[in-house]
Amino acid sequence: MSRGVKFFVGKRKTAIARAMIRKGSGKVRINGVPIEVYTPEVARMRIIQTLLLADPIARQYDIDVYVRGGGFMGQAEAASIAIARALVGVSRSKRLRNTYLNFDRVLLAGDPRRTEPKKFGGPGPRRRKQTSYR
Repeated sequence: MSRGVKFFVGKRKTAIARAMIRKGSGKVRINGVPIEVYTPEVARMRIIQTLLLADPIARQYDIDVYVRGGGFMGQAEAASIAIARALVGVSRSKRLRNTYLNFDRVLLAGDPRRTEPKKFGGPGPRRRKQTSYR
């Protein structure tokens, strides 16, 4: 591993993203794909939103994000969490940190919610089979 490269992690549901950040010209790639052509568009906008909040700082760094697990939206949110943590961690900017916290606290703090496991006696974790007693 070369000097000047730092890793940050973002998690959302079962998706895990690892962001590798280094000095550069503002290039962002998700699993090797440039952010400009990343699909679906909803997921791309979620990630770009995080970059736009840190506009002058984000242009100084190249970010490579490797994400796996979960669905496409969980992956996008995990990637945006990893990017936000990376930008705040490398720049050490209090102003950027407060911007992220005021916009969406989850970008730095994470979201602990997970799906509840299925239980016996029904199709899901809460719902049960109906009985009529007649």
